[in-house]
Amino acid sequence: MQGVFFRETARRRALATGVAGYVRNCSDGSVEAVFEGEREAVERLVEFCREGPRRARVDWVDVESEQPAGLTGFDVR
Repeated sequence: MQGVFFRETARRRALATGVAGYVRNCSDGSVEAVFEGEREAVERLVEFCREGPRRARVDWVDVESEQPAGLTGFDVR
């Protein structure tokens, strides 16, 4: 969902919990996010993504586990 401050809210939550990665809008209107950090913090961010900020409409969330890439910081792309 675009236009509801989703990416910035995700960035703020990630930074507050020490999660690294990025979030970006895709051309099909979806949002892609990559989170790397403590399991509990990442799980909380995934739960946020299932709801999104106010006014967001989330139809589904696909979660894939990958090996950590050593990311630092959190970017909005």
